[in-house]
Parts: sequence; C-alpha cells; structure tokens
Amino acid sequence: TGYYGDGLNAIIVFAACFLPDSSRTDYNYVMENLFLYVISTLELMVAEDYMIVYLNGATPRRRMPSLGWMKKCYQMIDRRLRKNLKSFIIVHPSWFIRTILAVTRPFISSKFSSKIQYINTLAELREVIPMVHIPDNIVK
Repeated sequence: TGYYGDGLNAIIVFAACFLPDSSRTDYNYVMENLFLYVISTLELMVAEDYMIVYLNGATPRRRMPSLGWMKKCYQMIDRRLRKNLKSFIIVHPSWFIRTILAVTRPFISSKFSSKIQYINTLAELREVIPMVHIPDNIVK
C-alpha cells in the first residue's frame, strides 16, 4: 500500500502469488478473513480516490481467487469504496482472467468495467505508476 499523485490518493498493491493455495482445508475461512482485512484497511486508508494494482504474474492457477470469491467481494464493498475506485489495474493478465472478465462484463456495472485496465509488462506499469514496489518473485 502507499499513495500517489498530488492529492496523496491511496494505491493498494495486491500480489496474487501470495494468496493461499486452494487445496488448504481452511481455504474458505482464510480467504474470507483476508477479504475482511483488505476491506477494513481500505476503509481506513481511503478518503478520496484510490486505485488497486493486482499483480497476477508468478501466480499458479491454484492460488488465483475464484470467480465466486471475487463476486462476493465486489458485492460486499461499500458503495463509497466502489465509487472512489479510480482504476483497477491488472498486471500480467492471464487468459483465464481476461476470459472471466469478458464473460462477466454484462453482469458488472459499466462504471466498474470502465475502471479495469490491463497492463502486460512491468515497464508499462512504471509508466502509469512509477513508484510501485514489485515483489522479487514477480520481477523474475
């Protein structure tokens, strides 16, 4: 997490490679508590516009969050947080993520869909947000 721009707006960096493996017996419990932690952090940090950077690189399929989990998260996010989200950047989007978002686009608000941005390389990300810290295993 950190801040960007003149107004010091929040930027949340989310590295999927650090998510728990879906084969864990307590996977649903861990993911639910992770979501609650992320939401509580957002509520503390976000007063104005913010952006989320989702780092998908170096993430095996078994660590990617399920579509159901992502839908539940979106539905549970407070309207103010949804409204203040400036952009949702997906770095190194996989074919799976692109497909899921294409299929679900009719069911997601057009305002939210317009905030999704795909970035294919870390160099491209640095052009958009120069100061994002990228974990070493994603850089490799």
